[in-house]
Amino acid sequence: MIESLIVFVVSLLIGALGIYLGAMVIVDAEDYTYAIITALIGAVVWAVVGFFLGWIPLLGPVLVFIAYLAVINTRYPGGWIDAAAITIVAWLSVLVVLYVLAFLGVTGFEAAGVPGV
Repeated sequence: MIESLIVFVVSLLIGALGIYLGAMVIVDAEDYTYAIITALIGAVVWAVVGFFLGWIPLLGPVLVFIAYLAVINTRYPGGWIDAAAITIVAWLSVLVVLYVLAFLGVTGFEAAGVPGV
């Protein structure tokens, strides 16, 4: 149980790092704590919407992703395009961080708070 909690917290912090970097690059927001909370909310929304709608072929994953983008759009200034750009930068940066950590044997290839990674 403790190990699962540690893995969740570390993956959440990595996901938050991606959101932080995306928000810093796209909308000049520089608050890592805000990014952690955003990643946590995003992970919960992703899980809940995925549970209820994710099973719908083709449409389900799109609705889940739109719900995640709505979290980013609500939490950061800008609009839907900025939210999508933050998400893309977050995804790419988390991908790089996880690749390096997996290469070093520190962690697996997954992060909470950033979908698809």
